[in-house]
Amino acid sequence: MRQNRAARVGDEIQKVISQLLLTEVKDPRIPMMTSVLEVRMSSDLTHANVFLSVYGSQKEKDECMAAMERASGFIRSQVAKRIKLRVAPELHFKLDESIEKSMDLMNLIDRTIKEDEERAAKHE
Repeated sequence: MRQNRAARVGDEIQKVISQLLLTEVKDPRIPMMTSVLEVRMSSDLTHANVFLSVYGSQKEKDECMAAMERASGFIRSQVAKRIKLRVAPELHFKLDESIEKSMDLMNLIDRTIKEDEERAAKHE
């Protein structure tokens, strides 16, 4: 039961942070293509790992993460206010590059298939 509550609170925090990034956090270092992929809560709801996907160069990703850390106090207070939690969870922002890694892998697969087809066409 407790794990269910942590998952539900994580889902709500994900929605709140996504909305805050769209409407209230106005740091130019946070690109428009920044998404909150997942929020994983500790079982006691005092810590939240916030996984972000940031589209851009490594420099832009680093700047975005620095901006998120800088805005974390504001985000934390807004999360506590909007979800009405007794204790505002400590937010830990983490860069999730799984989408980019998946896209790179898909491009590699596509390129390999194309090369194989070209080789097969030459041998016919």
